[in-house]
Amino acid sequence: MTLRVWGDYACFTRPEMKVERVSYDVITPSAARGILEAIHWKPAIRWVIDEIQVMQPIAFSNIRRNEVSSIMKNPGPLMKTVSEKGSAEPFYQNTQKDRQQRATLMLKNVEYIIKAHFEMTKKAGDDDTEEKHFNIFLRRARKGQCHHQPYFGCREFSVSFELVEEPLSKTPIDEDRDLGWMLYDINFSDDMTPKFFRAQMHKGVITIPESFHKEVNV
Repeated sequence: MTLRVWGDYACFTRPEMKVERVSYDVITPSAARGILEAIHWKPAIRWVIDEIQVMQPIAFSNIRRNEVSSIMKNPGPLMKTVSEKGSAEPFYQNTQKDRQQRATLMLKNVEYIIKAHFEMTKKAGDDDTEEKHFNIFLRRARKGQCHHQPYFGCREFSVSFELVEEPLSKTPIDEDRDLGWMLYDINFSDDMTPKFFRAQMHKGVITIPESFHKEVNV
C-alpha cells in the first residue's frame, strides 16, 4: 500500500519534552500507522510501516496554544455509576481554572509518502482474508473515506490523503539526516512499553527495520 498524506501543520511530540511540545523532524511510524487505521482497521489486521518518504523540506514554526494542566479522571467508574444508580459526581473539567498557555514547536507544510502492508492477527476469523481487507482499504482510500479524521500528531492538524497507484513525478527531498532516537510504537502487550529506534533519513527516505516491528508485536 502506498499513501500520500499532506497538511498545513503537524506536531509529533517528543516524549522527553515534559512541559512544552516539540515535534520530531518527521512523522513517526506510530503516527503513520494511526493514519492508515483511520481509513481501515479491524482486529483481524495489523498495519506495518515499511518506509516513509519526506516530500517537503523540513520546516518548523512556533505557536502558543491553550492547554489544561490537570488530567481528567477516568470516566469509566463515573459513567457506570450514572447508568446503574442514577447519580454520580459531576463529570466535567474546569478549563477556566486549569487553562495554561504553552509553546509548541511544530512542523509546517508537511507531505509524506507512506509505504506499508498489513498482517493478519490471531483474531482473524474464517471470513477474514488478505484479499478482503486489501480491497476494503483500496476502496475506502480511493473515495477518501475514513472512520475518523486522521491527524498529524494533534487532532487540530488534520490530514489530507490519497491513494498512490501510479508512479509519482515528484521525488523525496534530497537530504540526508540523522534523526536520532525516535518513537517506533507502543508495545501494548508489554504494559504499554514505548519502543524507540535510531532513525536515519537518506535522500529523503526513512526505511523502518523489520526487526523493530517484530520486537513490538510479540
